[in-house]
Amino acid sequence: MKKFFKVLIIILVAVVLIAGCFALFLSVRGIPNYEAVDPGIKIVSDSARIERGRILANMLCADCHKNPETGKLTGANMDPLGKLPFGKLMSQNITQDKTVGIGNWTDGEIVYLLRTGIKKDGQYSPPWMAKLPHMSDEDVASIISFLRSDDVMVNADATPDIPCEPSFFAKFLCLVAFKPLPYPDKVIEQPDTSNKIDWGKYLVWNLDCFTCHSADFAKLNSMEPQLSAGYLGGGNFMDSLFTPNITPDKETGIGMWTEEKFINSLRYGIKPGGGVNRMPMKPYNLLSESECKAIYAYLQTVPPIKNAVSRNAVY
Repeated sequence: MKKFFKVLIIILVAVVLIAGCFALFLSVRGIPNYEAVDPGIKIVSDSARIERGRILANMLCADCHKNPETGKLTGANMDPLGKLPFGKLMSQNITQDKTVGIGNWTDGEIVYLLRTGIKKDGQYSPPWMAKLPHMSDEDVASIISFLRSDDVMVNADATPDIPCEPSFFAKFLCLVAFKPLPYPDKVIEQPDTSNKIDWGKYLVWNLDCFTCHSADFAKLNSMEPQLSAGYLGGGNFMDSLFTPNITPDKETGIGMWTEEKFINSLRYGIKPGGGVNRMPMKPYNLLSESECKAIYAYLQTVPPIKNAVSRNAVY
């Protein structure tokens, strides 16, 4: 019996040592680096692309990268209340500054980052940065055209980056779950805007609606968003509240909302029962009415999830 306990103690000590070494390795190594690739793409800008890019960047990039003090995309604190389990989350300067921004990046390097999450120096952008594996080549070109434009939001600004401080949990996820996405091996065409459901799905996926409105940031599936845990069923924690269920469940989702009520909520921030949407949900007034209708049409096709989300729950 004594021999058995001696062996058991040795095994337990070995397990503890191995776990400790693994934890130390993960803490020191941090988020891994990968090979950076420049696919050699060169974007030709025009006024239509810049305007489309302005709309997309304001809905996709500005929420995280716009600094309220500079009024530019110089980076900001993405979790000012410190409620998310990923550590200190700071977005980076993406103005045209050649030192701290992306002014000396090639078009191809920006495309590769947006598609895969790998920066020009090989650093992997953490899981909280949106990746765009499904966005059409034309819309990606439009975003880059805007970033190269003379808009005040992207004019060179030397405001220095504040480094992120990822938590152990974030580092672990980047080891076992979150990896760079594959670079597309074919052209990604614009969706058929005459097909409301396909157009709506494209917008839900590429405006990152599913990221916030699914169950958990840690269980997202960027390549197949519909396979994300609790797809669009709400319950993900943001700031000081949980995101609502936007599946067509009639009791806990938006199954009883009319198209008009949905548009008022999405585009103008007015809730069906009165009042206004709470932050971080903002009015998407840059969306056209036809885009809002397409999103509504697609959401009506999503499998309903019965998930009554307590909007007032605070950690």
